[in-house]
Amino acid sequence: MKKSRFNIVWLLLACIGCNKSTSTGPKMVWNGNVVAFAPVAVSKSATKRVFAHILPWFETPLTNGGSWGEHWTGTAPNGQPLDNPNSGQIASHYYPSIRPYASSDTNVIDYQLMLMKLSGIDGVFIDWPGTVSNADLPKNLANSNVIISRLARAGLKFAVVYEDQNLKGLTNPIAQAQADMSYLQTNYFSNPNYEQISGSPLLLDFGPQTLTTASDWTSAFSGLSPKPAFFTLQNQSSEAGSNAVGEFTWVEQDTITQTKSFYSNGYSGIKIADAYPGYNSIYAEEQAGAGPTWVVTPSVSIFQKTLALALQQPGNYIQLVTWNDYGEGTMIEPTTQFQYNFLTILQQQLGVQSLSVSDLQAVQKLYTTRVNNILPNYNASNLAELDQVYYYMASLQMDSAKALLNNF
Repeated sequence: MKKSRFNIVWLLLACIGCNKSTSTGPKMVWNGNVVAFAPVAVSKSATKRVFAHILPWFETPLTNGGSWGEHWTGTAPNGQPLDNPNSGQIASHYYPSIRPYASSDTNVIDYQLMLMKLSGIDGVFIDWPGTVSNADLPKNLANSNVIISRLARAGLKFAVVYEDQNLKGLTNPIAQAQADMSYLQTNYFSNPNYEQISGSPLLLDFGPQTLTTASDWTSAFSGLSPKPAFFTLQNQSSEAGSNAVGEFTWVEQDTITQTKSFYSNGYSGIKIADAYPGYNSIYAEEQAGAGPTWVVTPSVSIFQKTLALALQQPGNYIQLVTWNDYGEGTMIEPTTQFQYNFLTILQQQLGVQSLSVSDLQAVQKLYTTRVNNILPNYNASNLAELDQVYYYMASLQMDSAKALLNNF
């Protein structure tokens, strides 16, 4: 697929009508007092726990010292950006419906989490960088913490997918891993929104890639109580020995064949199934040698098939690969190419009750209306009213949310 290019004209056109209502229903008279309704769980027929793998690494000029973050711009071999998000060009074949964003923007986070909730998703698996101070990793950690701080308001859970590859090249990777685990225990594991398996915090690792022996992981977990319910990538649990209770799968070149192979192999541990739309990376195109060159063109059909297959498995968990990896083209959040298609598939196949695409559209309208009331003219009264819309959505009072949103 040829890389998509969007110019500034598209950006201007995209804003036309962004304040228009997503429904023609009645308006609501608001009394000016925000009621922070407690979140209500979405009713669905599927009993599995569904988590979206989210990347916390996106930056805009407002959050990155005046320049776009590398995950929007891409890099050439000389380190110079290849794309210009100001002109609608990003390092991806796909383009987010709300345009390039910052992972720390609470309006963006609320938009993402509410879309997840209304699609039947139970929480997020955060691609977690650890506490290493290299490159943009500290910002990724800070962004992760902002995402976590918004979960309770939406009523969603979370767990961590550890990137032990970030330990490569360190003088003492075991010591750094222990520091990372200590951070997790102190800051996350006791959080009531952290996902637990039989009283142990759920922890995934995208590998292992650096700590590749059982003794490495025994040392890394030595200060933890209780030990985590630890999962590695498929076929790699032997590198963690008895520390691992399970494995999770990921999108591969042979897609469904490989996925079926994982489900049917003889591994006796817990398996986390996955669902994905495909894989269409920009990295090899941007910079030679920067990742796989194979393509599995993302499609609604692939997502339908992999989700249906995941729902048939005996395990209790499904990981959606991914919410927003634009570089690899595995994102399921709304884009200009796919709109809400992946999310409506989730609503349908998870058996989400009393919710539809119009509810997802209302979430996007809430986001754009919030932004329009921040810039260029800050309007505190309108923003408070929009906060009420959010709380109506979180408590599944969608008719009230839409009626109040119709005021704008």
